[in-house]
Amino acid sequence: MATAPKEAENVIGLEEIHSERKEPPKGQKTFTVEEAVETIGFGRFHIMLFLIMGSTGVAEAMEIMLIAVVSPLIRCEWQLQDWQVALVTTMVFFGYMVFSIVLGLLADRYGRWKILLLSFLWAAYFSLLTSFAPSYIWFVFLRAMVGGGVSGHAQGLIIKTEFLPTKYRGYMLPLSQVFWLAGSLLIISLASVVNPTIGWRWLIRIASIPGILLILVFKFIPESARYNVSTGNTGAALATLQRIARMNGVAMPQGQLREPAKERRGRFKDLIHPKYLRTTLQIWIIWLGIAFAYYGVILASAELLERDLVCGSTAPPLQDSSGDPEESHSPCHCHLFGPTAYQTMIISTAGEIALNPVNILSINLLGRRLSLCITMGCTALFFLLLNICTSSAGMVGFLFMLRALVSANFNTIYIYTAEVYPTTMRALGMGTSGSLCRVGAMVAPFISQVLMSASFTGALCLFSSVCIICAISAVTLPIETKGRALQIKLGL
Repeated sequence: MATAPKEAENVIGLEEIHSERKEPPKGQKTFTVEEAVETIGFGRFHIMLFLIMGSTGVAEAMEIMLIAVVSPLIRCEWQLQDWQVALVTTMVFFGYMVFSIVLGLLADRYGRWKILLLSFLWAAYFSLLTSFAPSYIWFVFLRAMVGGGVSGHAQGLIIKTEFLPTKYRGYMLPLSQVFWLAGSLLIISLASVVNPTIGWRWLIRIASIPGILLILVFKFIPESARYNVSTGNTGAALATLQRIARMNGVAMPQGQLREPAKERRGRFKDLIHPKYLRTTLQIWIIWLGIAFAYYGVILASAELLERDLVCGSTAPPLQDSSGDPEESHSPCHCHLFGPTAYQTMIISTAGEIALNPVNILSINLLGRRLSLCITMGCTALFFLLLNICTSSAGMVGFLFMLRALVSANFNTIYIYTAEVYPTTMRALGMGTSGSLCRVGAMVAPFISQVLMSASFTGALCLFSSVCIICAISAVTLPIETKGRALQIKLGL
């Protein structure tokens, strides 16, 4: 494989360049990166890109979902109260929120590939350190650092977006959810075996392995050609496009790659420029609400299984507690998961792929906005349905559908955000959206792990209300990106 092109200065562009640029010799044909990407089409390179960049979702899911399966054990080991357990998840997302903005800015200035590599090194290092945490305080601090590293994994999605032809984005990006699902199922399955035998510290060490392995294969993925050309590094962009064309077995467009005038890098004030102000504000609301609902479902599932909260005390038991030597009770709710609890978590997690084919068809036929509005509305409905006193199987069914819906929400908003902003501010747009997303994720633990204990119905109504607000924001978004070419610059 050719080595990754030099990423001196990297920026991502979604809009065709029509302003100042170096004029080619008279009569000579030219082409843009957008035209080259569309001409080259989909082929072997994109399959490799999908597998490697998609696998970043496995590592991210394992690190994020880790807290849900470790919480009962650290609650017991350090005799933690509800708010202390919730604080662990909140601090993970606090680290994610802070670093998401910083890494987004750096990615628009120095390249997606470099920041992606840095984020994986950072996350793997602090994840391994977490397994040696001597106390609760150290555990919280180190997991916050892991959250900061994981925030940079979003650059993998941006790289995929910028290399994919327009007609394939709506199909290939949602399929990336398969990798997140794989990571979630893997960490739950590992937890069911590792936690009762060699303990949670070894689970954390094992969970860091996929991220370390991915670092070794990043060299096969080049820096984004859109980023390179937007910074004036047309030589690197051309070399990357030629390499992709060779791998796909097709010819490059004839002529010279058109070089745009150097565009200023993404700045925060560009996000709130009148052209994008309304879009940005509504995207932030949606990201915040989707994360609030998504992590609320995950943590609520764990709480329902750990403490049997559904239908008050009248619900049937949801876990095998009899004869389990590891389960014990204390004022701090020390109650470890049994085999049935892990099985229920696996079934509900599998729901994340259930609506994927429908979601793919929906966003390509109905558009991103209407599709998101429908799935957010259904999410609100199923949160309310959890209030129904039902059997264990019924509760699992509701959780299964909720996981399917919140996963579809994330699929759609990820695609929309990556498509709506131009290259020069795409990583920043994703970074700030990711930060707002983590605000919702930071609040979710205190609703799912604290408020739900006091008022089960109140917590579910709060989740449902937020989803309704997001549905309204989605359908009223000013720009529909279905079939729209990626923009390269702001075009003020």
